Amino acid sequence: MKVDFYTPKREYNEKKEEFNKAIQNVLEKGNFILGEEVSNLERAIEEYTGAKHAISVASGTDALVISSDILGFKNGKEVITSPFTFLASTSCLVKHNAKPVFVDIDEDTFNIDTDKIEEKINSNTKGILPIHLFCQMSDMDKIMDLASKNNLSVLEDAAEAFGMKWKGNNSTTYKHSGTLGDLGVFSFFPTKTLGGYGDGGMIITNNSDLAEKVKMFRVHGASKKYHYDYIGYNSRLDTIQAALLLVKLKYIDNSIIKRNIVSNWYKERLKSIPYIKIPKIKNDQHPVYYVFNILTEKRDELCAYLKEKEIGCSIYYPIPLHLQKCFSYLGHKKGDFPVSEKICEEILALPIYPEISEEEVDFVCNAIKSFYKK
Repeated sequence: MKVDFYTPKREYNEKKEEFNKAIQNVLEKGNFILGEEVSNLERAIEEYTGAKHAISVASGTDALVISSDILGFKNGKEVITSPFTFLASTSCLVKHNAKPVFVDIDEDTFNIDTDKIEEKINSNTKGILPIHLFCQMSDMDKIMDLASKNNLSVLEDAAEAFGMKWKGNNSTTYKHSGTLGDLGVFSFFPTKTLGGYGDGGMIITNNSDLAEKVKMFRVHGASKKYHYDYIGYNSRLDTIQAALLLVKLKYIDNSIIKRNIVSNWYKERLKSIPYIKIPKIKNDQHPVYYVFNILTEKRDELCAYLKEKEIGCSIYYPIPLHLQKCFSYLGHKKGDFPVSEKICEEILALPIYPEISEEEVDFVCNAIKSFYKK
């Protein structure tokens, strides 16, 4: 049996008529840049997340770059973040000549260890950039308390966190990821929980002034056509992508439920294997399993074995950012962030998407069991 790590084909075949109609409608209207589907998607994201403003851009990376610029994460200012993440979560700072200040992660959640943030705050610190990774949000209670106490801006990297919600200790209701900080970003990369058929991103905020800046920054800094208030960017979500995302958004709650069901299949079948550790969900929040990770002994050998069995798997992430060549100028060395380094050697992502079958999950888990019996 072949089990893809991810495939868009099953979802497309299930909803082919809706997707084709959505594309055809855009083609017939001929409005490919900031068409009505883009506005409709932005309003739909506002309704779904509870954010006052949602502004679409061309990618999750652009969302981070633009947000960092607007929040003043630049010109030598320091921004506290995690070294255990995708490049874009930190390159967005470096592109504006800000200095990323890394804090190690919590071994159980893979998110930034909020108990270690305060010691990194100084008079040059401008903000905090937490990344909500894989299935759960960072401890936003502690992050927002520290930000308020030290007058810092918070940019939530919720690229992987669509559908995740946080309650914590300071609220009576759950709040969607991206709505707690000053700005929050989503990615619509195809593999994401809400993914398009190409690149796409969104910036959300409850601050109207910031929202107006984002709208200008995405169209070269223009307040109206050919009137430029800022040196901005060319970053607009394609109308076709917006149309496709509107179709997917109708089914997002069911997709999230299915992902959580799949995660429970894995947990139940793998819990008896002593060589495997499954991350813990911490704090009062609603997780969403964008990725299902395990920590495992002999990770590289297991990954190779699974691929021999035609089972897709992936490693998020093989090298922490502080040890990447492009960040060598920061002067970090091996051992500076030991938890991140340890996780990078043990983590392995297994196939998870709403259309995967229980039979396929059984096949994956049986293959893992057979590997450790060798």
